[in-house]
Amino acid sequence: QIAEGMAFIEAKNYIHRDLRAANILVSDTLCCKIADFGLARLIEDNEYTAREGAKFPIKWTAPEAINYGTFTIKSDVWSFGILLTEIVTYGRIPYPGMTNPEVIQNLERGYRMPQPDNCPQELYELMMQCWKERPEERPTFEYMKSVLEDFFTATEGQYQ
Repeated sequence: QIAEGMAFIEAKNYIHRDLRAANILVSDTLCCKIADFGLARLIEDNEYTAREGAKFPIKWTAPEAINYGTFTIKSDVWSFGILLTEIVTYGRIPYPGMTNPEVIQNLERGYRMPQPDNCPQELYELMMQCWKERPEERPTFEYMKSVLEDFFTATEGQYQ
C-alpha cells in the first residue's frame, strides 16, 4: 500500500522527503496512509535542492540528499528501502549502534545494512535496489508496487 501511495505521488511529480515508518498511519483495518507532508515538494526538472542548513532524518536520507541537498523521487526510493527494514524488524531504528556521522561515513564507503533476520531474500534484494549508489539505477515506485503485489500474492499464506 505504501509503494502504491508513493507511485501516485511519483506520477504527480511530487517528492515526500520524509518517508519512514513514523510517517505511515495504519487504520484498524490495516489500511496504510502516507502522512506528514511537511517536507513534501512539487518538483520541476526532476529535482529539488534544499536550502543550506536544512535538517533531515539522516538514517532515512539518500546519500545525494545528505551530501548535496539534492532530492528526487529516487531519494524517496532510498528512504522506502529503509522503511522496509523498519517493517521487517518491527520498528528497529536503522543502522543500529551507529551514530549519524558513522552512517554517513559508512555509506560513502559503500556499506549497506545487512539482511535482517527473517527477511525474505527477494525483499532484501528489493531493498538493495533501493540503495544503489546512483539514483537513476534505483527502481520506480510503480515497479516496486508490482513487485510487492506479486510478492504478497506468492507469500500471503505464510502471514495469515
